[in-house]
Amino acid sequence: MPAVSKGDGMRGLAVFISDIRNCKSKEAEIKRINKELANIRSKFKGDKALDGYSKKKYVCKLLFIFLLGHDIDFGHMEAVNLLSSNKYTEKQIGYLFISVLVNSNSDLISLINNAIKNDLSSRNPTFMNLALHCIANVGSREMAEAFAAEVPRILVAGDTMDSVKQSAALCLLRLNRTSPDLVLMGEWTARVVHLLNDQHLGVVTAATSLITTLAQKSPEDFKTSVSLAVARLSRIVSSASTDLQDYTYYFVAAPWLSVKLLRLLQCYPPPEDGAIRGRLTECLETILNKAQEPPKSKKVQHSNAKNAVLFEAISLIIHHDSEPTLLVRACNQLGQFLQHRETNLRYLALESMCTLASSEFSHEAVKTHIETVINALKSERDVSVRQRAVDLLYAMCDRSNAKQIVAEMLSYLETADYSIREEIVLKVAILAEKYAVDYTWYVDTILNLIRFAGDYVSDEVWYRVIQIVINRDEVQGYAAKTVFEALQAPACHENLVKVGGYILGEFGNLIAGDSRSSPLIQFDLLHSKFHLCSVPTRALLLSAYIKFINLFPEVKGTIQEVLRSDSQLRNADVELQQRAVEYLRLSSIASTDILATVLEEMPPFPERESSILAKLKRKKGPGNLHPDLDENRKERSANGGTVAASPTPSTDLLGLGSTITTQNSAPPASKGTSLLVDVFSENIAAFPVETPVAVGPVADENFSRDISYIPTVHWGTLGIFVGIQSWQSIQFINPKIPDMRCLPLAPFPSRFVCKNNGVLYENQLLQIGLKSEFRQNLGRMYVFFGNKTSTQFMNFGWPFTAPYCAFFLTVSLQLNVHAKPADPTVDGGAQLQQILNIECMSDFVDAPVLNIQFRYGGTLQNVAVKLPITLNKFFQPTEMTSQDFFQRWKQLGAPQQEVQKIFKAKHSMDTEVTKAKIMGFGAALLDGVDPNPSNFVGAGVIHTKTTQVGCLLRLEPNTQAQMYRLTLRTSRDTVSQRLCDLLSEQF
Repeated sequence: MPAVSKGDGMRGLAVFISDIRNCKSKEAEIKRINKELANIRSKFKGDKALDGYSKKKYVCKLLFIFLLGHDIDFGHMEAVNLLSSNKYTEKQIGYLFISVLVNSNSDLISLINNAIKNDLSSRNPTFMNLALHCIANVGSREMAEAFAAEVPRILVAGDTMDSVKQSAALCLLRLNRTSPDLVLMGEWTARVVHLLNDQHLGVVTAATSLITTLAQKSPEDFKTSVSLAVARLSRIVSSASTDLQDYTYYFVAAPWLSVKLLRLLQCYPPPEDGAIRGRLTECLETILNKAQEPPKSKKVQHSNAKNAVLFEAISLIIHHDSEPTLLVRACNQLGQFLQHRETNLRYLALESMCTLASSEFSHEAVKTHIETVINALKSERDVSVRQRAVDLLYAMCDRSNAKQIVAEMLSYLETADYSIREEIVLKVAILAEKYAVDYTWYVDTILNLIRFAGDYVSDEVWYRVIQIVINRDEVQGYAAKTVFEALQAPACHENLVKVGGYILGEFGNLIAGDSRSSPLIQFDLLHSKFHLCSVPTRALLLSAYIKFINLFPEVKGTIQEVLRSDSQLRNADVELQQRAVEYLRLSSIASTDILATVLEEMPPFPERESSILAKLKRKKGPGNLHPDLDENRKERSANGGTVAASPTPSTDLLGLGSTITTQNSAPPASKGTSLLVDVFSENIAAFPVETPVAVGPVADENFSRDISYIPTVHWGTLGIFVGIQSWQSIQFINPKIPDMRCLPLAPFPSRFVCKNNGVLYENQLLQIGLKSEFRQNLGRMYVFFGNKTSTQFMNFGWPFTAPYCAFFLTVSLQLNVHAKPADPTVDGGAQLQQILNIECMSDFVDAPVLNIQFRYGGTLQNVAVKLPITLNKFFQPTEMTSQDFFQRWKQLGAPQQEVQKIFKAKHSMDTEVTKAKIMGFGAALLDGVDPNPSNFVGAGVIHTKTTQVGCLLRLEPNTQAQMYRLTLRTSRDTVSQRLCDLLSEQF
C-alpha cells in the first residue's frame, strides 16, 4: 500500500480537530461543528467545482463529525465521486466514508457497486483491496448479490497478487456470514481448498478461515481439505522458528495459522487414511512435547502464543476421542496448569478437563487430579474458576468417589457465591441420586442441602426426594426418623417443613412406636411450624393432618379441634378454609374403613426422566453435561468399542426427515431402575385424566409449581366429592364436563401456518409428528405417534373433537376429518402412523382437536392438541398480471371485504424470508405489480366444497420503523379477517 506523503496532509482538517479539542464546553463544540457544517454545505452547493483534494478534506471532516456522535445528512454523493479518483488517498477516504456512513438500503448502492466493479476490474492491487474491504465492511445483501460470483473468481485467479487473495478470502467469508444462500462455491471449491498449499502463509491463513466456515455448512464438499491441512500443519510444527521468520511470533512459528488449521480439522472425524492419521498424530505429539520444553522467552506473548496452539491441539484430541495415549498426555498437561500462577490458564485447564472427563480413555486420568481440583474450589479467589472447578468435580464423579465429591460440594456450599449456589444444589442432588448405593445417604444429603442452602433448593429437588422415598420401602422408616429429628431444630427452612409434613403424613406410623416420636409429638412438632409457613405449605400440612387421623386414631380429637378453630374455618385464604371444612367433615362422617381406603399410602410413581436433570440442562445446556460413564463403558465393551446412542427426551423418534414408516421396531432394552419417577417435570404438557374426571399425578396446571395439590386438588371446586383413593387418586363428577373435550389444549406452533411438516407436540412420553399435503378443498395428513419410553402404550385411541364443547356440531359441518381406527398398542421406542383425509366444507376459524388416550404404567393418559388445519391450507395460488390485479382489487372495494392491520415486526425483516412465508402461506407472489418494489403482492383462491373465495393481499414493510402494514381483500369478510390474523402472526 503506497505511503502517504507529507504533501497529502490536510491542514484544514488538522485545524478543525484542534479547534474541537480546545472547546471548553459542549455548547462551544456544537457551535463550532455547526459553523463547519454550514461552511462544508456551502462549498458543496457552490457553483465552483471542487477539486479532489477539497472534496477529500471536507468528506474527512464530515466523517470526523459523525464519529463525534453527530448526524450527517449530506456529503454522500461527494464521497461516491471520490471513488472515481485515481489518487489512492482520495479513493481511500471515499471508501472509508461509504463503509461507515452509507446504509445498506441507500439509493446510492447502485452507484457504489459500479465504482467497485471498475476497481475490481482495474487489476490495480491497491484499488482492488480497497474495493474488497468496502464490500466486506458494508456486507449488504445487494452487494452480496452483485459480487458473490466475482469475488471467488478473483480469489482463485492465477494472476491475482497475494495481498488481494487475502482480502478476497476474508471478503467472501464476510459475505457467507451475512448472506450464506448467495455464496455458492460450486466449481471453485477444489481451487479454494488448494489455497491451503499456497506458498504465501498470509493467503493460507485467510483461506483457512474461509474453508472452516464453509466446511461447517457443507462438510462433504470440503473434506479434501483435511489432508492438505494436516500436511501444512506438519510443515509448520516441524519447522524451526527461523524457517518461517516472517510469520514467527515470539519464537512460535505461525501460531494463528496453526490454531486455524487445528480448528478446521475439528470439523471432521479422525482421518480414515492411515498415513494421514499417523502424520496428524505426530503433529499433536510434537505440540505436546514442545509444551514441556523450557520457554524460549520470558515475555507473556511467547507463552500466550504457545498455549493457544496447545489448547487448540487438546481440543482436537478431545474431539477425535480415539487415541488413548494422546488423551492421557493431554490430561497430564492440563493437570500441570491447574496450579499455574496465571488465572486464565487455570480456568482453561479446568474447562478442558471437564470435556476430557467424559471420555472413557481419560476419565481415570482426570480423577487423579481430584485433590488439586478440591483445593482450587476452596482457595481460588476468582469465582469463575471456582465455578469451573465445580463443573469438573461434577464431570469426574463416579461411584468410586461420589461420597467424597458430594461431601466437598456440601462443605463449599456454606461459603459459595450466591450466583452459583443454585447450580451447586442441582448438581449435588443429581450426583447423590445417581450414585446412591445406600438411599439413607441420599436422604441425609438432600436434608443437608436444605439446611445449608434452603433458599436455593428448587421445588424439583424436594419433589425428587419424596418420589424416591415413596418408591423405596427400605428407606421410608429412616426418612421419617431423619426428618422428625431435623424438624426439632428451632429454625427450619420451609422446604424442610414441606418434606417433613409429606413424609410424616405418609410414613409417620413407622416411627410412632418410639415414645420420643409418638403420634401426638409428631403432630405437635408439625403444628408448631404451621404459623411460620406460607399458604401452600400450610395447605400441605392440613393434608398431613387428615392423613394422621387415618394413621393415628388417638389424635383424631386433637386434630379436629385444630380444623374446627376459627383460624381455619374462617381463614381469609379460600384454599385453607376449604380444606379445613372438607377435612373436618370427612373425619366426622366417614367410618374407619372408608378413611383407610380414601387416605391410603401414595402408590409408586411411574418412570420418567428426572426433572432436576432437565432443569440443569436448561440452565447449562446439554453440551455441558457429561453422560453416565459407567453405562457408556458397559456399552463400549458390549459393542466392541462403539457407544450406541441411547434415546433421550429430545430424540426424534418419528424420523420426519426420512421416508414414512409404520410401527415395526422392537422395544429397546430397559435401562434398569436408575431412572426414577418424576411426575413433577415441567416438560409435561398433557394431563393424565380418568373418566369421570380424575385428578391424577399431573392433573392440575399448578401442580408442577406446588406439591400441595397432591393431597387434595381444590376439593369442592372441580365437582361433587364422591371418594378418595389416595393423595394421588382423587375422583370427582362434574356435570359441566361431559367428556374430555374441555381439557386444556396444547396449541400447534405458529410455524405450521406456512409449513406442512414437523414435530407438532412432544412431552416425556409421546412425540407427535406431521406430514401433510393439500389440494383445493381436500387434504391428507400423515400423523406419527412416537413412543419415547421403553414401556408399551396400551388402549391407544384418538377421537376428534371441536376445540370447545359447544362448537362441536359447527366445526363438524365446516370440516370433515376421516381416519381409520388406530392400533391399540404402541411398543416402546416404536412409532405408529395414521392417515387423516380432510375435506373443507366451508370457511372456518377454529382448528379441530386431536385427543389421544392411552394407558402408560397403568395410568390413563390424555393429550389434547390442536391440529394445524387452518383456512389458508386450502389456498390455491393464482397468477395475475398487473392490470388484472388492480381491476380485481377495485372490485373488492367494499368496506366489509377489506381488512387492514398495522403491526410491529417480530422477526428480522429479511426479503427472502418474507417471500418464502407468503408462498408457504399459499398465495402466488406477484412480481412487478406494486409500484413500490419493496412491497409484496399476492393472489389466490380459497377452495371449499360449497364455494370459492378469491383473495388479494398486499404487505408493506417499513424497515426503519420495523413495522408492517398488511391489507387483504376477499369476497367474504370472515375469510379476510381470518387470513389477516393468520398471516400477520408470521412476521
